[in-house]
Amino acid sequence: MTGYLIRRVLQMALVIFLSAVISYSLLNLAPGGPLAGLGQASQSSRFRITEEDIARIRAYFELDLNLPVRFSRWFIGEPRGPITIAGHQIFPNMVIGCRIPIQTQVQDKKGNWQTKTTGCKEPVKLIDLVGRRTSRGVLFFDFGRSWTILRDRPVSDLLFSRLPNTLRLLGFDLVLSLLIGIPLGIYSAVKQYSRFDFFFTTLAFMGSAMPTFFFGILLILFLCVLPKMAGLPYLPPGSSSAVRDYIIPWFGTIKANSFADLTLHMILPVSVLVFVSVSQWSRFIRASMLDVLRQDYVRTARAKGLIERVVIIKHALRNALIPFVTIIVFSLPGLFGGALITETVFSWPGMGRLYVQALGNSDYPVNMAILFITAVLTVIATLLRDVLYTIVDPRIRFS
Repeated sequence: MTGYLIRRVLQMALVIFLSAVISYSLLNLAPGGPLAGLGQASQSSRFRITEEDIARIRAYFELDLNLPVRFSRWFIGEPRGPITIAGHQIFPNMVIGCRIPIQTQVQDKKGNWQTKTTGCKEPVKLIDLVGRRTSRGVLFFDFGRSWTILRDRPVSDLLFSRLPNTLRLLGFDLVLSLLIGIPLGIYSAVKQYSRFDFFFTTLAFMGSAMPTFFFGILLILFLCVLPKMAGLPYLPPGSSSAVRDYIIPWFGTIKANSFADLTLHMILPVSVLVFVSVSQWSRFIRASMLDVLRQDYVRTARAKGLIERVVIIKHALRNALIPFVTIIVFSLPGLFGGALITETVFSWPGMGRLYVQALGNSDYPVNMAILFITAVLTVIATLLRDVLYTIVDPRIRFS
């Protein structure tokens, strides 16, 4: 087991590094960013942005450095500048980027003119990194500073401010989904082809096929907008809490940030997530239980005269939950990453909505932090799944 864990840890380190390289490269090559629109602004007489202004912006966001150098500084916090050995600097004049690129208009094969970089007017050398700000690297839990959402503030502050809301939302979703989905899936498998099974299977298919945003909008319409117009009790349509006290018919005044206020704001997003999760998990449990109930050891347990409840819970359910472990452990990254669509529809200030906001505002340090932490949690969940397999099923052994 020890040798297996050592091999898995090495594989996890390689997977984390490769995922960080790919995600960082894709985000930095994506359109947008701090320099978006500055080319047109520099040609306008109203703004008059010069090449020196653009160069300062590039240097501020370290966009004047080559992509491998930027990744290294983001990942491990190096290079910070030339290395000094015995009082002498090593490679201080090494070129690692371009502060002011030379851009020319080039005509492509279709006759369209495009702006391309053909050279460098002012290169960036390794010695120029001395005095620049840099993080310690994400490996040391320093995710840099936000570009736009919290300008020049640590990304970690932004993450810690949104994480409790996501944990609260998805934590309730996980607990309620397990408490509802597993019994429904078991009962539907035991009562296969009954009226309940047909009704439940139809409802589960609807929950799996219905888009999350559409179901969320329906709930807002029928539980918020229409009841409020009719003077009936309604639920708050968005956010995690109110900014001021408000009045709900029949219930009176609800104080902002009170327990009642927080509970009312959670009902709609939790309902959407629970409906979708129960639909998926219960179908999975049903299929797994149907497969186990046909096994010989279940027939043997019934032939011994055991009551049906013992056969279902002790013999069938335990083996049916073995593949279900995979779904449970992979909920761990989701608890951090949040529910992108649901949080966006209900304006829930969680990690999912933060990721969407960061993409819209080209705040790539925030996106990279969320992607990196999610990747780490995913590989940890994979290892946890394999370890739990050995606990749930004694037949599985790793060497």
